[in-house]
Amino acid sequence: MGSTAAALLLLAAVPAVFAVTFKVGDNAGWAGGVDYTTWVSGKTFRVGDTLEFKYGPSHSVSVVDKADYDGCETSRPTQSFSGGDTKINLTRVGAIHFLCPSPGHCLGGMKLAVPVLAAVSSAPSPSPSGSSPSPSPGNAENVKNAESKRTMSYGMIGVTMVLMYGVIR
Repeated sequence: MGSTAAALLLLAAVPAVFAVTFKVGDNAGWAGGVDYTTWVSGKTFRVGDTLEFKYGPSHSVSVVDKADYDGCETSRPTQSFSGGDTKINLTRVGAIHFLCPSPGHCLGGMKLAVPVLAAVSSAPSPSPSGSSPSPSPGNAENVKNAESKRTMSYGMIGVTMVLMYGVIR
């Protein structure tokens, strides 16, 4: 077996991480009147994924700790974003807390807690009970899209490897 074929086999054996971009609030975006607790349920967020916040000029995005999230305390953000289109890469495992610091917005429900899991380095394994949680009807499409994107990425890597092999041969 030539070194090229060995390299391709090695590439096939090395798992890859596939990131998904989630548009916060779906079509409503980052705005008042959206139930972000419902929005986050049924979704799986992993290190490497991205949250995209789209919002109007009366809003912004602050990253806060859990205590400030719980109390809607807006004066001590660890990060602040404005401009209407903010993409935040999820870089660590654990809950990450966001809120809108505009007066009254957090108290009105403009806050989001995102539980982040470790990145997947291979195909997901079935849950111990053999069943997976069923997403609520409102989230089924987003869950389906996220898993579809991850699956599509595996397919693209396979096609790329076959094409590379044909070119290198």
